[in-house]
Amino acid sequence: MAEVSADAPTRGEAIRAIPVRHPWRWVAAVLVLAFVASAVYTVATAPNLRWEIVQHYLFQHRVLLGVGGTIELTVLAMLIGIALGALMAVMRLSSNPVMSAVSWFYIWFFRGTPVLVQLFFWWNLPLILPTIGLPGHQTETVKLITPLAAALLGLGLNEGAYMAEIVRAGIISVDPGQTEAAMALGMQRSVILQRIVLPQAMRVIIPPTGNETISMLKTSSLAFIAQFPELFRVTTEIAAFNFRIVELLIVGSFWYLVCTSILTVGQYYLERYFARGSQRDLPLTPWQRLRRNAFAFHSGAVPR
Repeated sequence: MAEVSADAPTRGEAIRAIPVRHPWRWVAAVLVLAFVASAVYTVATAPNLRWEIVQHYLFQHRVLLGVGGTIELTVLAMLIGIALGALMAVMRLSSNPVMSAVSWFYIWFFRGTPVLVQLFFWWNLPLILPTIGLPGHQTETVKLITPLAAALLGLGLNEGAYMAEIVRAGIISVDPGQTEAAMALGMQRSVILQRIVLPQAMRVIIPPTGNETISMLKTSSLAFIAQFPELFRVTTEIAAFNFRIVELLIVGSFWYLVCTSILTVGQYYLERYFARGSQRDLPLTPWQRLRRNAFAFHSGAVPR
């Protein structure tokens, strides 16, 4: 008869699982932290880096106006891009060959040319087109193509091409059987798209759209070509005056990081909202994840 160990669990008693220890993970973590700390210390103690200049301009009125200009340009360009993208996606999926061809050409052209080239083109449009308008009512192009208009045309039209593919991917991700069932019930295509297809497609559309918004915030710095007073242009103009280039770049980077962090949090909760109905449990919020990992660390479990 086999001998039973005194430490062996009796019948009905729960088995206590002991997690496998991974000491080399902690060694790698220590090495990475040491490298990061060394890099931060090297930059922070650079002999020619004047942090008082950074502190002085961080909340300076002109810099804050540049932050506002960057946010304004990002919001307006994304609105144009989303509207154009939705329109072009519907046209691309249309059975009308003309609509589909026009949409394909738009996407092909604006995705195939650099956004910097497009900004250059719109800003210099008055050079080749002195007047613009309808027959009998012409307006000087230089009055229409302001720095804001040139920046919005360059960024918005370029973004529309990318958003068209994102929206198209979201639409085709919905089971076509639902569209067929709705049409069998006598629903119009516009109603089907608005009430059945798009609400389900948003789960696929939102994540890349959030990434595009964050990318647009940073791409807006190219609008300095059109002399629009966004954050990068403001900081470079100040740096050209006081010759403290790196300090002003740190100021600009700080505000870009603040804005992108806010957009990242907003994207997370938006994705969480549209995940309802597609997942049994909603994704944890950052605060809930932090509390869970802290509890797992103190209890000896391996946090995920």
